[in-house]
Amino acid sequence: MNPNEILRIVDALHRDKKIDSEIVFRAIEAAMASAIRRQRGDEAEIEVSIDRQSGQLSATVDGRPLDPDVFGRIGAQTAKQVIIQKIREAERDALIEEYQEQIGQIVTGTVHRVDSGKTIVNLGNVEAILPRSEQIPGDPHHVNMRIRAVVIEVRPDGSRVKVVLSRTRPQLVERLFEQEIPEIAEGTIQIRAVAREPGYRSKVAVSSDDPRVDCVGACVGVRGNRIKNIVHELAGERIDIVRWSDDREVLIPNALQPAHVDQVLLCEMIGRAIVLVQEDQLSLAIGRKGQNVRLASKLCGIDIEIMTAEELDEQIERAVVGFSQIEGVSDELAQALVEQGYLSYDDLEVIEPDELMAMGDLTEEQVAHIVEQAERLALEAEQAASEARQRQRELERQQAAAAEAGGSESATESPKESLGEATSQAEPEDVAGDAPALPEQPVAKEAAAAPRQDTVDSEAVADTASADESGASGTDGPSEPDAGSSDESREPVVPESGS
Repeated sequence: MNPNEILRIVDALHRDKKIDSEIVFRAIEAAMASAIRRQRGDEAEIEVSIDRQSGQLSATVDGRPLDPDVFGRIGAQTAKQVIIQKIREAERDALIEEYQEQIGQIVTGTVHRVDSGKTIVNLGNVEAILPRSEQIPGDPHHVNMRIRAVVIEVRPDGSRVKVVLSRTRPQLVERLFEQEIPEIAEGTIQIRAVAREPGYRSKVAVSSDDPRVDCVGACVGVRGNRIKNIVHELAGERIDIVRWSDDREVLIPNALQPAHVDQVLLCEMIGRAIVLVQEDQLSLAIGRKGQNVRLASKLCGIDIEIMTAEELDEQIERAVVGFSQIEGVSDELAQALVEQGYLSYDDLEVIEPDELMAMGDLTEEQVAHIVEQAERLALEAEQAASEARQRQRELERQQAAAAEAGGSESATESPKESLGEATSQAEPEDVAGDAPALPEQPVAKEAAAAPRQDTVDSEAVADTASADESGASGTDGPSEPDAGSSDESREPVVPESGS
């Protein structure tokens, strides 16, 4: 094999593919030694070396120099195979390095194909995977459709590179804001937190160090032009823009808008915020299926519980009475627990023993006994609630059956009875006794026994800081719910903890 050709190839790989020259030299030496060993047997002692300066090849078999002609034929074919392999490995490593630097960043590609719910996206130099679990619900993908997503994982897969994309992560919303809003890209406005339920709703908290900049208005844009592109890219997902504050008593009302908040009670010890609202704001604050309060909890990083002042008073009274029934808990300790936000037996199960010991001047044994009683009472309360729900469902089933039976009886009225109704004006005394009586339907009782719910269509709420056609909302001022919003009686909703 021509020494100059070896040096030229090694130098080209080093410059173009960023492969260290020493690695190529060693790989060629090892490959050629393996090829000679296949010819001479595994017992032979083979040494192959390449002069790093001249590129001259030399080899020995059992201490004797190898014939240059034989060595040349073997070396040419082996070097070719090694070079091809190294080029493939170098290209793979370069792609891995390139896309690892883009983890968390947006990439743009075209849909190559859709296979069993998994979308293959062509990024130009590699095919990426968009799994079904990382796709926005209800967002269809078609071949040759342009798509934007964030890179979440890069790893080698044999001789290829596997790149995994996502369109459900909060990072996608952040990157889209940076692309569409110049003030965020420049650093004038900062994104402080993002809470998202993909395909439905997102809340983005923003702030600005420049008092002359309206961070919410700048993100929405004139007539919602800026936010409209983001909403379109997210398949119509609703976006609420929240003004950030380091004070949670200010941030929580902002996050719950457009609902109006009367008061925020922070219970730092248990990591909970109790938010008091008026009865007519309850469904708006909770949102459809608890969505508004759930996203607000994630955005603020604290559990949020929505209730009216009357409900809080009732819970406090029940908690004080319930805690006082626990052996070892005095009235003063029960009142102190309630003041710290502990309103149920479940709350006592997670209290730190040291905190309870300090609050009630108790010993470890007394604290353990109190927690044990709280666990038992919580289990009993849960069983009682389950039985009550079962009885309620059975009652509703019976009422529905009775109403259906009454409707069937009315629909099958006989012709004779119809004739009696037609002649009722002529003979009121005779007909009155023969008319069938429909079963009394307990409408009022059923309504009183039905479970209370507070749901509102969040799409019906128009925020004052956003354009109606954009589907986005700022959160600088509350708005009233539509007349069509459901504001039925409700069962208290406990929001999920946010992070």
